[in-house]
Amino acid sequence: MINSVSIKVIKHSEQRYNTLGDWEIKDTNLLISVSDTGNWIYNMAIGLHELVEALLCHYRGIEQSVVDSFDIEYEKNRSIGDIKEPGDEPTAPYHVEHGLATSVERMFIASVGNWREYEDTCNSI
Repeated sequence: MINSVSIKVIKHSEQRYNTLGDWEIKDTNLLISVSDTGNWIYNMAIGLHELVEALLCHYRGIEQSVVDSFDIEYEKNRSIGDIKEPGDEPTAPYHVEHGLATSVERMFIASVGNWREYEDTCNSI
């Protein structure tokens, strides 16, 4: 069960691994870390994505350790020029949950800005 949620904006270098958004469940607390994009609305869009993804994974019994292991391994073996997120890979154990979170993120950005600009900013970090 999750009883509280915290979204914290941090320096990208402070992430546990090379990612813009990260979630951890500690006890009953969902802790979300977002790399600072320099734009508060973009930061919250990343946080929203992480929130939806984490809640769906938790609900469906997909352990954080499984997600972390997949992400870290993907980042270690990332091909040059590959800008996909690990969850975009069909073999990701949370591929469906990531896709649903991306849909929510896209709807949010569409209502406040431009997806291409947002994505370009995220990819530049």
